[in-house]
Amino acid sequence: MTRTKKTGVKARGGRVAVIGAMGLASVALAAVPAFAKGSVAITAPHTAHVGKTFTVTARGDDDAAVYLRTCLEGRSGGQAWHQVTCGTVVAAGTDAQAAAHVKATHGGVLQYRAVVYGLTSPNDRRPVRERTSSPATVNVR
Repeated sequence: MTRTKKTGVKARGGRVAVIGAMGLASVALAAVPAFAKGSVAITAPHTAHVGKTFTVTARGDDDAAVYLRTCLEGRSGGQAWHQVTCGTVVAAGTDAQAAAHVKATHGGVLQYRAVVYGLTSPNDRRPVRERTSSPATVNVR
């Protein structure tokens, strides 16, 4: 009894299919974009009293930009967001920070959010919004 090698059409077709599938998988993986890593966080008190000052702080980072700046935006009564303050420009790899001391002048609900901007230079006049935090709500009584 002798062994014979299976060299039929089915064996070659199977190899070609496997090689083709592997090639397609490698092309698909190469075409998937890489996502930048980063985070943004905001801290604010849940309640504040009218006439008193409270502090809202934010920090953020992102590895997609060379320089970063974190800003705080606020709104009340569902109006449009407006910029409260911005932190200093920092190099990537360092947390960008911002802090605002806010005096509550009237009762109601105030919302704040943190925004991380990416810059190409420390004096970049066209920053790109990289990340935005979810709103932090402060009830003023």
